[in-house]
Formats: sequence, structure tokens, C-alpha cells
Amino acid sequence: MKRLATADAGFEADFTALLARAATEPAVTDTVREIIARVRRDGDAAVVDLTNQFDRVNLGIADLQITPAEIAEASASVPADLRAALTLAANRIEAFHRAQMPNDLQLTDSAGATMGLRWGPLDAVGIYVPGGKASYPSSVLMNAIPARVAGVARIAMCVPAPDGVLNPLILAAAELAGVTEIYRIGGAQAVAALAYGTALIPPVDRITGPGNAYVAEAKRQVFGRVGIDSIAGPSEVVVLADADNDAAMVAMDLLAQAEHDEAAQSILMTDSADFGRAVADAVAGALQTLPRAAIAGASWGRHGAVITVADWDEAAGLVNRLAPEHLQIMVRDPAPLFASVRHAGAIFLGRFAPEALGDYIAGPNHVLPTGRTARFASGLSVFDFLKRTTWMEADAGALATLGPAAVALAEAEGLGAHARSLALRIHTDADT
Repeated sequence: MKRLATADAGFEADFTALLARAATEPAVTDTVREIIARVRRDGDAAVVDLTNQFDRVNLGIADLQITPAEIAEASASVPADLRAALTLAANRIEAFHRAQMPNDLQLTDSAGATMGLRWGPLDAVGIYVPGGKASYPSSVLMNAIPARVAGVARIAMCVPAPDGVLNPLILAAAELAGVTEIYRIGGAQAVAALAYGTALIPPVDRITGPGNAYVAEAKRQVFGRVGIDSIAGPSEVVVLADADNDAAMVAMDLLAQAEHDEAAQSILMTDSADFGRAVADAVAGALQTLPRAAIAGASWGRHGAVITVADWDEAAGLVNRLAPEHLQIMVRDPAPLFASVRHAGAIFLGRFAPEALGDYIAGPNHVLPTGRTARFASGLSVFDFLKRTTWMEADAGALATLGPAAVALAEAEGLGAHARSLALRIHTDADT
């Protein structure tokens, strides 16, 4: 864990090091390229072979798709309290995303031309849900519900089942969220199957959802063939906290991200060096008892940091440079600091809104930009599952008003057919 202070002479170099993220390993890139090529060439047979190899199972092509009976059986096995929690989360996520749905636009201008913008859903999307080390029913809800709200008719989900084990909560969440088909496959082969299609799995138009380095690289390589949400990296949180906070609570907020992955990054910024030390001590203590202490400890040790700032304006500037996936603002009056932050995937205001609430049940989406991409990217929403189409309509009068300028521009660009396409209509109207 790094201890930094903006007053230190070497701060800028140390802070710049925090901004750095390792590039994808060439071995990952090459392996993924080979897997995608194999799936494109051999289809379901390649998917089966790769799934059996990586997930240590013995499946045939007929076993890849999870049947409605299996889904119903798994869903029925979920305890009532967990089903109630899933339902509450699903209802809140749906309500927030339904409020995002945009309206079509239409206007007629002074020339008499009418133009507009029409929204419509994608035909089919693929949802990737991690298995193995990370098995999250919450990710099913966060990916599938916005797609359903947007009106997507086909929602296909891929989830690996290492050693044949699949969390029943994953299937229950999929049923609740409106997923229409589920396949027990993962890794780059799942992304390739969704992007290019096989005899069993028709191709989709967009792939969303987090995964490991191989899944992220596969999404990078199929982008253009299909849309993707983002190329997700390790999870991140920045916590801005003053000394009025409980050090143990802040420590747990930091560890809540650190326990995701050894490569996750948790950073505390505080205006009190003493409070920073207290939080670091609390982290050390909590690591003695956490179930995922090995993962969280590795993350905190390699990538964690406590930064002492002179004031909160300085902290806001550093946050904007970090552009973190998650930002918690835990100061007496968070509003001015919130207004100063331009770049963060999701922001949590006050001492009673920990990021973990957003992971599950608050309503906004937890699929968020990582690796400083919050500078230009946003979290998952209904807009990821919608397309906008512009349109226009003009009568003879509108064309007569607008056409001559368009002809002049077409001729200036040397595009004669463009100019004549317009001029023929203008002259025809004039003759009549």
C-alpha cells in the first residue's frame, strides 16, 4: 500500500504511477485470436471442445443450452429470503432504467422541412456473466433488465460452469430479468459464439457484461462485428473521507473493491494524515478476518493507496485525473465536491450510501467504465440497447428553399450526381 501526500516533493511521479494500467499481455491477445478463429471455423464443435478443456467438464453440443426445466428447478431451489432480495433489486433496477427511456423527436423548421429522431431497440443482445471465482447474480440483473426495458426481443446469456457447478441464483436472476436463452459456456469462446454465431447459437448485435482478461480481450477483438459495452478492467474505488468518519467503515469500503480481484485498486483521499493512518490500520485488522482476505490483501498491497490532500478542491482535481469507476464522497457537505467532479463512473454521496449499495439494490447500473475510461465513457444504461434513427421529410417548397445551397456545396465538393439529384427536382418543380 502506498502512502502519498500532495505536499511531498515526489508526489507527482508517485501519483502518475497510480494512473498507469498494464496493457493486455501478448499471450492473451494471441490465445484469444486463435480461439475466435477456431470458433468461426468449427462452430459448436470448437465451443464444446474449449468448454470441456477450460471448465473441466464433459459436455456435448446438446448440453450447451440450459433447458427451461433446469432453470425452473434451480430457481425453485433459491431460499425465499434470497428470492425476495433478488426481486427487490430487480424492481428497483427496472424502475431506474425505465425512467431513462427517451422520447422520439420531431420538428418542422422555417423552410417547411420536417425532421426527427426515432429510437428503437436492438434485435438481439448477448449477456456475459462470470462464473468460477466471480459468480454474480447481480450482474445478470444489471445487464439483462436494461435490455428488456429497452425492448430487446432476444436476450442470450452465457455463463461458465467450472467443474459442472452453476450457482442457482444466476439462473433465478436470469429468469426474473427476462433472459430468453442461457448457455453454459464462458471465456473467449462464448464471446466468439455470440459475435459470429454457430448452428446452435444465433449471433447477437451487442455483447455486454464483465469477465476475465480473456473475455475482455475477446470483446476487443470482435468489436465492429458486434457492439460491446466496454472493455472492462479491474474494479476501482476512490473514497474521499474526512476525519469525522469511522475508520473501520471506510476501511471496509476500500476492501469491498479490493476483494473483487488481486488487480483491483482502492484509494483513500483524506485531508487528515492521522485519519489516513487510522484507516490503514483498520484495513490491516479487517484483513485478518475477511473470507477473501488473500485476494483483498494482494489488491491492497499492490495497488492500494492513502493520499493526504491539502483541501477538497485539490482532491477533486486528482479524482478527475483518476476518473475512477466508483467514487464515494464522505464529507460533511458533499454537494460542492460532487459539483467539482467531472469524471467518475458512479458517485455515492454521504456516509450512508456505500458503493456496495449500488452493486446490488440502489437502482443505477453497476456495469461501469474502468481504467480511466470514465473520462469519455458512461455506465451501462438503456441507451446501450437502443439505436437512434434520424429522418426527414420535405415538400417542393422546402426543397426549393434549401436545395440551391445544397447544390452549391455538392458542386464545390466535386460530387456531380449529388448536385444533379437535387437540381433535377428543383427544376422539375419550377417547370410545373
